[in-house]
Amino acid sequence: QVQLVESGGGLVQAGGSLRLSCVASGSIVSISVIYWYRQAPGKQRELVAAISSGSVNYVDYADSVKGRFTCSRDNAKNTVYLQMNSLKPEDTAVYYCKSPSGPWGRGTQVTVSS
Repeated sequence: QVQLVESGGGLVQAGGSLRLSCVASGSIVSISVIYWYRQAPGKQRELVAAISSGSVNYVDYADSVKGRFTCSRDNAKNTVYLQMNSLKPEDTAVYYCKSPSGPWGRGTQVTVSS
């Protein structure tokens, strides 16, 4: 089973940017869709973005991040990215990437200060 490991989180001021990476232990070509979730303290886990495989990568975003976040995948590097721009304090959360049948990883902490 392919394991996914998140990285790239950190502390950033409101309005800043971060790029998260989700690196797979093996090929992601056969993984039909990869999700980015986030979980803020005291809140339920929220689906942020989903990117499909194939020659055309369809991406869907939560309304709260549309226009600010961009998800992409590089199959050659077995990596999925989440570019986050115009960050807001409410984006503060632990961010996770996940395949449909894979386990949850440790996530990466994103903290946005006001």
